[in-house]
Amino acid sequence: MKLVTFNIRGDFGIDGENNFDCRKPLILQRIQAQQPDVIGFQEVMPHVQRWLRQNLPGYTVVGCGRKADYSDEAMTLAIRNETAELLGFEVFWLSPTPDQPGSRYVHQSECPRTCAAAIVNVQGMGGPIRIYNTHLDHLDPESRRLGLEQVLRRMEADAARRPMPAVLQGDFNAEPDAPELAALKQKTPSLGLRDITEAFPFTFHNFYRGQEPICKIDYIFVTPELAAGKVERWMDSENGVYLSDHCPICAELWRQPQE
Repeated sequence: MKLVTFNIRGDFGIDGENNFDCRKPLILQRIQAQQPDVIGFQEVMPHVQRWLRQNLPGYTVVGCGRKADYSDEAMTLAIRNETAELLGFEVFWLSPTPDQPGSRYVHQSECPRTCAAAIVNVQGMGGPIRIYNTHLDHLDPESRRLGLEQVLRRMEADAARRPMPAVLQGDFNAEPDAPELAALKQKTPSLGLRDITEAFPFTFHNFYRGQEPICKIDYIFVTPELAAGKVERWMDSENGVYLSDHCPICAELWRQPQE
C-alpha cells in the first residue's frame, strides 16, 4: 500500500504566494500522479475538506472538526476507492474526556486536539490494518506528552482486543529527541513501533521563509508486522509555491511474511 501523512497547512490567508488557493493545483497534481491508497491530512479546515471531497472524486474523504460543535480543523483521511475500503472510523479527543468534543488538557493551547482512528482494508495487504492520524499541541510539551501517551494506550487496547498491523502518523510538533516523545520507546514495548521516517533531517520548512528553523516534526510509525520500502518526502515547488509548509511523507508498506 502507499500511505501519506500530509499537514496541508490551515488556510488562514496569511501566506501570500503560498496561500491555499495558490497551492491547490500543485497538491492535486502530486496526488493524481502518486495515487496513494490512504492519505492522512492534518490542519484541514471545513472548506478545505469540502474542496478535497470535490476534487478527489476517486477517494472517500472523512473527518470532523476538533471543536465542540465539530467545526474548525480536522484530522481527515482520504481512502482511494479503487484499492481500499474503509471498514471503521472514529475520532477521539486528546483530553481526560476523549469522548467529549472540544475537550482538551488543562495546560494545553486553546486548540483542542484529536486523533482519527480507522480500520482500512487495502488490496494486497493480506487483511485490514489500523491507521491513527493525529496532530499534537503546538505550544505545550506536557500536553503533547499526555496526548501521545493517550494515543499509545488506545493503540494497545485496540491491539489487545483484536490484533492487526497498525500505523501511527501525523504532526507531533516535536523533534525526535524531545522528552515528550519518550513514550514511543519507553512505555509501549508491546507495540514495537519504529519510525520509518528517521532518515529525514527535516519535514517542516515554513515555506523556507526563515522565520522558524526547519525541523523534523512529522512521522510515520509502524508495528513489526509491516515492512517499509520506499519512503520519501514530497518536496514539490513551482515558482516559490510549495505543497505546504511541511513536506508530506509518502511510504510504501506491505505486510511481513508470516514465519
